[in-house]
Amino acid sequence: MHIHTAGAAVSVGHAVFEQFNAWLGQQNFSKVFFLVDEHTHECCLPSLLAALSHLETYEVLEVEAGEESKSPEVLVNLYYALTELEADRHALLVNVGGGVVTDLGGFLAATYKRGISFVHFPSSLLAMVDASVGGKTGIDLGPYKNQVGAFAEPLGVYVYPDFLETLAAKHVRAGFAEMLKHGFIADRAYLDVLAKEYTRGTPPSVSHIERSIEIKAEIVAQDFREGGDRKKLNFGHSFGHAFEGVYLAAGNAILHGEAVAIGMLAELYLSKKKLHLPEEQFKQGCTIVENIFGRTDLSVDAEKVFALLKNDKKNEAGKLRFVLLPELGRAQVDVEVSEEEAMDALHFLMHTKPA
Repeated sequence: MHIHTAGAAVSVGHAVFEQFNAWLGQQNFSKVFFLVDEHTHECCLPSLLAALSHLETYEVLEVEAGEESKSPEVLVNLYYALTELEADRHALLVNVGGGVVTDLGGFLAATYKRGISFVHFPSSLLAMVDASVGGKTGIDLGPYKNQVGAFAEPLGVYVYPDFLETLAAKHVRAGFAEMLKHGFIADRAYLDVLAKEYTRGTPPSVSHIERSIEIKAEIVAQDFREGGDRKKLNFGHSFGHAFEGVYLAAGNAILHGEAVAIGMLAELYLSKKKLHLPEEQFKQGCTIVENIFGRTDLSVDAEKVFALLKNDKKNEAGKLRFVLLPELGRAQVDVEVSEEEAMDALHFLMHTKPA
């Protein structure tokens, strides 16, 4: 299946290696570089390389797996590596990995020599349905998520579902948070199907992966640079990024999808308070998230979470701005929330136990 976003075509299926190989044979790149982490270097790259009959020489750049690699230090080291390997402006960077690799690799390609070509082969569910689609790239500054980045579209995104078989169950579950998000903001029926059919650790069907990509692509096509409706895709991410940053700074990193699940609970609560999300839908939304993710032990410093929340890039003029839901399946952007209301949501999140 081919899905067109604002710029890049997304190919999904078991034939994407062959499609990429045929495309590569029609190009004239000076050099080809693969960016991987240690896991995708071992589990994913060999099968991809075996299918590339048009590739005679290449170089591999490896980073450590995990959010810590989305750092200025790692980025600079990669700039030096490309320079030493004589990468010029006609090189191609192939990012094979999860959201860390696609975010980092996309930003590396967008900025090295003012921009070189790149493609994504997402290896995680989160990267397949979210991180690799839509042209966002970036790195973190310490605990501040995606504080430095650029909008840059890859030449293509190739989604190979069999890569999901290399993932631990918790990584599949983490990616599923972004699929739930797509249902929460844009498709109530899809949300209900996901809630009914998903069991912990089981990879979703290809058709569900495609539906999530379609939802994101439709939103991005209307607002590539996030001036309006694209902000809907940040549902769950304001609180989620804050918790993710606090855990990362404490040396106890949680997965991005796990953080988004936490954030969606808090922002469902704010949706009820600010936009009058019906109580029944609020409870249903919380139940959907908790049935899949449980309720995380949030024994962290609330003030540190709040400090990161106040520095969220969606805020304007010192005012907290959230993506909230007037009803399940529909989102409203730029909802102003007072500090007291945000602290109330944080209190709900950290002190309310599941029924």
